[in-house]
Amino acid sequence: MADQSTTVPSEGNDTTGNSTVEPGSTSPGARGAARATTNDPQSPSGHAELRRESDIPPGIPANGTITRRRLLGTAGATGLALGAAGGAAGYAAASSSASSSEKATPLSSLGAGEVMFHVKHQPGITTPLQARGHLVAFDLAAGAGRKEAAALLRRWSDTARRLMAGEAAAQDDTGIARDAGPSSLTVTFGFGHSFFARTGLEKQRPDALDPLPDFSSDHLDKTRSNGDLWVQIGADDALVAFHALRAIQKDAGSAARVRWQMNGFNRSPGATAHPMTARNLMGQIDGTRNPKPTESDFDERIFVPASASPDTSGDPAWMANGSYAVVRRIRMLLDDWEQLSLKQQEDVIGRRKSDGAPLSGGTKATETTAMDLEKTDSQGNLLVPINAHARITRPDQNGGAAMLRRPFSFHDGIDADGTPDAGLLFVCWQADPLRGFVTVQRKLDRGDALSKFIRHESSGLFAVPGGAAEGEYVGQRLLES
Repeated sequence: MADQSTTVPSEGNDTTGNSTVEPGSTSPGARGAARATTNDPQSPSGHAELRRESDIPPGIPANGTITRRRLLGTAGATGLALGAAGGAAGYAAASSSASSSEKATPLSSLGAGEVMFHVKHQPGITTPLQARGHLVAFDLAAGAGRKEAAALLRRWSDTARRLMAGEAAAQDDTGIARDAGPSSLTVTFGFGHSFFARTGLEKQRPDALDPLPDFSSDHLDKTRSNGDLWVQIGADDALVAFHALRAIQKDAGSAARVRWQMNGFNRSPGATAHPMTARNLMGQIDGTRNPKPTESDFDERIFVPASASPDTSGDPAWMANGSYAVVRRIRMLLDDWEQLSLKQQEDVIGRRKSDGAPLSGGTKATETTAMDLEKTDSQGNLLVPINAHARITRPDQNGGAAMLRRPFSFHDGIDADGTPDAGLLFVCWQADPLRGFVTVQRKLDRGDALSKFIRHESSGLFAVPGGAAEGEYVGQRLLES
C-alpha cells in the first residue's frame, strides 16, 4: 500500500483520518454528542464540521442522549431538524400518537451527528473519518448526455441533502435507515475524464484531469477503474451508509449504470478511550502527518481557489472551492507482511507500531515527535532507514507536495488459497494531483520498502466541484454553463 500517494501509512500524509480534529469539529470520542453547524458557504472555514458539546443548545443533554421531543423542540432555533421536511416521514421524527409522543425515545449520540450538505466545500473531504464507506462509479447510459446528466445530479443532490438531514428520500424510500438518525452521513460527487466527452463539455474539462501516469506498482483492473461519475458515501452506521448507496443507485435510473462499487470501513467513533489516530489493516497508526485545516496553507494545497479560472489557477471557474480526488484500491499482502518481525515492520514504515513515534525519537518519543532523518545508531546506521515509507513520503522530501488522505479499509473475503482480499481504499484530496499524488507516487516507485507488501489494483481520478449553495445542485455551474 504505497503510502502517501498510494497506500497506507503516509508520513508525508499519514492519514486514515482520525488523527486530527478539524476546527469546529468533535473528536471521535466526543463527536457522538454533537451535530453539524450550518456552515454557511461563505464562512471563513466553510468545512463540513460537527458542533462541539459546548455548542449544543439547552435542553439537549451533553452526553448525546436526545429525546425525539427535545430534538424537534429545538429545531426552530438551532436548525437541528433530523425529521423530514414537507410532511415526509422523517426517521427521527416524533410519533404522531399522543401516547407514544410522551415516551422519551433516546437517539444515541452516534446517530445524532449531522453534516450539512450546503457548504463551501463538498462534505466528505474534511469531515472526520467515518466508520463505513461506499465508493461507486457510474457511466452514463448510451444516448445520455448533458441534459440527462444535469437531471441526474439534481436528483442526487436532493437525495443527498435529505438523507444527510436524517429524512427519507423523496421517491420510493426503502426504509432501511428508518430507525436511525443521520449518523454523520456524507455524500460527495465527482466527474471523471470521460464525462466531458460524453456530455459535449470537453472545453470545460480541467487540465488536472489528464490521466495519471503508469506506475511500476500498478496491477490495474480497468473494469474497476475510472468512470464518468464518482460518488463517495460515508457514515457512522452501516445501514445508514447502505441506505444512501441504494438511494443513489435507484436515482440513477436509466441515465447511468454502475461501473464499479467498493465497500470500506474504519474504526467507529468512540471505540477508543480517547481520540487517536486510526490504524490500518497492517496494524500501523495511519494519519500522523496528514495536513490539518489549521495550517495556513491548507486550503491552498487541498482546494481549488475560490477565484478559479483557466488564466489564474489553471482550473475552470466551475471548479472553484473544489478538489481533485485520487482513488486507488490497494491490496495489502497481509500474509507476507505478518511474517515480518516487529522490528522489520517498523523499519519498513519508519515508526513504532505501538504508538506511531518515529524510530529516531527515543523511548520518550510520541507520535507527534519530529522525525530526525539524519540520526544514527552506535554503528552509524540511520535509525529511520533510507527506504522507510515515512521518510520517502514526507512533504519536505517531495518539494512540499502534500495531500489530504482520507481512506477506508476493505475486506472482500478470502481467496481459494486462504489469502485475504483486504487492504485500503485509498482516497486523497489535493488542489493539483500532479503536484500532490503523482509527485509522491513517483518517489515511492523508486524504492519504497512498503511497495513489496502492497498491490495497486484499481485507480481513478475525479474532479470534485465545490459545495452546492442553497437552491443549487452539485455541478450546476458546469452543466448549466
